[in-house]
Amino acid sequence: MRHALITAGAKGLGRKVTELLLDKGYSVTVNYRSDERAVHLLQERYKDASDRLQFVRGDVTNKDDLAALVDAAMERFGRIDFLINNAGPYIFERKKLADYTEDEWYEMVEGNLSSVFHLVRRTIPIMRKQRFGRIITYGFQGAADAPGWVHRSAFSAAKVGLVSLTKTIALEEAEYGITANMVCPGNIVGDMKEADIQDARTKRDEETPIGRPGTGEDIARVIAFLCEDDSDFITGAVIDVTGGANVIYRHFFR
Repeated sequence: MRHALITAGAKGLGRKVTELLLDKGYSVTVNYRSDERAVHLLQERYKDASDRLQFVRGDVTNKDDLAALVDAAMERFGRIDFLINNAGPYIFERKKLADYTEDEWYEMVEGNLSSVFHLVRRTIPIMRKQRFGRIITYGFQGAADAPGWVHRSAFSAAKVGLVSLTKTIALEEAEYGITANMVCPGNIVGDMKEADIQDARTKRDEETPIGRPGTGEDIARVIAFLCEDDSDFITGAVIDVTGGANVIYRHFFR
């Protein structure tokens, strides 16, 4: 049975990934930071799959917590096939680089870039032995082109660095049957992070060319596809899932 390790997989975009992978019959280790209620809701929904699901509390900016997360997955399931780096701190206040504090800068870099390094460094040896692995990272629209993103300087810098890291891993680990790809969500906010596509089709979003808001299911479907055995020819890819919306420039002239 394939096993997935997903950070921040109890709520938001991560929850939809966890649900879809469980529905496909995989086992899943879910990292979460503090939301016990979200964990309880998932446990209740998948009580019949409790033998395939475990939750491990930890902060992705803490490398000791990340080491404990990998150890817990291996102790319980004995393998890690999919490493899904869903977690990533984000500062919602819109402000220029010069107005960031040092703590805010390091939180963005540690949570969005260094955390992936720590997890990948511990997980790749496991995947090499298996001769199989799928590593998924998250970016933002157009991250592969390193665009400027006004008022999101720290977050975007970390994610653009993650683009190069993802592509490098794809090249370095291809001989071991390991792929690495990045998925870039569009403007998926609020309740839509845990919504289904069918729900979204009952709503209108005038800022998205396809006419409906994006959902967590949109992201989860792409990730599940990339994790399939037969998706081995797709590696080093950066995939925008935005409904055609221009996310990074929508506030530029406001």
